This record gives sequence, structure tokens and C-alpha cells, in this order.
Amino acid sequence: MDTVSRPHRDALIQFAGAHPEVLVLSADLSSSCEADGFRDRHPERFFSMGMAEQNMMSFAAGLAREGYLPHVHTFSVFVTRRPFDQVAMSIAYPNLPVRLLGFVPGVTTPGGVTHQAIDDLALTRAMPNMTVLECGDATDVESLLPAAHAVPGPVYARVLRGAVPRLFSADQPLEVGQPRELLGGDEVLVLSSGVCTEQAMRATPALRARGIGVGHLHISTIKPLGGEVLCQALARARRGVVVVENHGVVGGLGAAVAELMAGDGLGVPLVRLGLQDTYAHGASKAYLMREYGLDALAVARAVQTLCGDEPPLAEGDLTSARSAPDDAHRHQAEDL
Repeated sequence: MDTVSRPHRDALIQFAGAHPEVLVLSADLSSSCEADGFRDRHPERFFSMGMAEQNMMSFAAGLAREGYLPHVHTFSVFVTRRPFDQVAMSIAYPNLPVRLLGFVPGVTTPGGVTHQAIDDLALTRAMPNMTVLECGDATDVESLLPAAHAVPGPVYARVLRGAVPRLFSADQPLEVGQPRELLGGDEVLVLSSGVCTEQAMRATPALRARGIGVGHLHISTIKPLGGEVLCQALARARRGVVVVENHGVVGGLGAAVAELMAGDGLGVPLVRLGLQDTYAHGASKAYLMREYGLDALAVARAVQTLCGDEPPLAEGDLTSARSAPDDAHRHQAEDL
């Protein structure tokens, strides 16, 4: 599989070229959120709002009321935590078609707790009318904007930036409400999202080699969660389900899956791999994913535990990672 450099930058230029009603807003993070190409190509449709995210959300809501399609660009933590009331009351409540594009979610930034959005899915899932998406590879990023365009109301999306691995075929775009079925199996089902999908893909071949019937779905639509493919896969998992996500276990994908399983009366064990009601510290993505149990080895051992499989797999048993080195951009003002 190849790696794509700055896929959102090119995807935004292409999508906006076909949709003149698209406007782009940035909070002093244009290059860091790959909106600089659009800014240079269409300066008359670009708004630099400064480090004032609450104002930016209200401004985007006003543009949407006038018939435009605002695409807000900033880090995930600055989309959700800081301007929560403006997003809820000005955008979600009136059900306006604003696209909230959040970058460096969870532990994908070394910036520490002020930059790590570990509760953004919980916050946006709680908002009525809000569709919540998350990209796992370059194909997801490239197809995100057309997929979101089909949603009549607001969309929050976690977007990957920089050098992004391509895990899925370029001709199989992200579809809202549709998980990607990567493996079928009837013992343990692994559900992954975002950067954790690559980690799960590293673990599943070794598990299959041990004779474990492991299934694997990549979840790109966090809300609404459900659908025939997911519900059938959950029903087949007779030994249990493992969810791995780049988020706190409270309110994220694992919590949504727990709600779905309880509603369907599925009485099998559920293991939720994520930040266990804790904040992370500043470090590289690879270190933090290992430290907080979001990596391939954590997935493998969780599946083995459900199946009573011994001895535990080691790092050397797993396939190699395909991700590029960590991106170390920080939240800072840019020369626009």
C-alpha cells in the first residue's frame, strides 16, 4: 500500500471547484489543516478567522443560512471543546449544512492535553442532528467531502493530514452509514476507527494464523451507528467484540457499540480499547498508542483473551506498520 501526501489539500480543491457555494474558514491553521491550497486558488472564498473559534462557528452558521456551504478547518479539540455551545446552538439546533473538519484528533498530536481531542466524539454524538464521521486512510480522506455533501444537516469529521497511508482501494470511497468489512469471522469481531484501523489490520493476520475466526470492520460513521452489515457481524461474534479507538472509552465508538449491542440483546463480552478515563501526555503517536493500549499488540491480546488462546502474541508476530513518521505540527499562528 502507498502513502499519499496531504490528501485533503487536493481533495478540497477538487471538490470546491465543482461546488462554487463552498466557502472555507480557518482559525490560523490553514497550512496545518491543508486548507492553504484552496486559499491560494480561491482567495475570495476563504476566510481567516484568527484564534477565535467561537466566533468562527457563529460566522459559519450565518453563511449557511445565506445558502453557502461553509467548511470549517481547525484542530479537533478547537472544533468541539472550546466552541461547544456555538456549535450546538448555532449549527446543530437549526440543522445547518456546516462541515466541521477536525484535524489531529486524539493522540495523533504530541501537543499534550490542550491539543488532544479525546472527548470530541462524545460531545458531537450527544448533539441532535449531527452526523459524525472519522477517516482511517487516504481513501477515506479523499472521498470524505462528497460523502458529507450528501448529508443535509451538519457534519463533524475527524480528518487525517500529512503523509497518510492508503489502506483501502481508491475506487471504494467512504459511504456514510456503511462500514468496511475487511474480514469475516464468527468468533471475535474487531471494530476499529481512524488510525486504529491500521493497527487492527496488523494484528488480524497473526490471529487468523492461530486459527481464530476473527472478523474486522472499519467504522467510518460513528453516528448514526448501525446498519445491516454491522448488526449481522455483531450477531455472528459468539465469543465477543473488541473495539479499538483513538478516543476515551467514555462516549466514543465503544460506548456507541455497547448501546447498539444492548438494544439488540446481544449478550457477549465487549472489550473497549481506548483511553481508560484518563488524559494522555505529550509524546509521539506511536509511543502514546502503545502506552495507552491502542496499538496492534493490544488488539491481538484482547482477542486472544476472549478466545483463551495462549501463548500471547509478541510484537514480532505482527505485520509491519505502514504509517509515515509522526507529524509534529503544533497549534500556532501562520503567515497567511
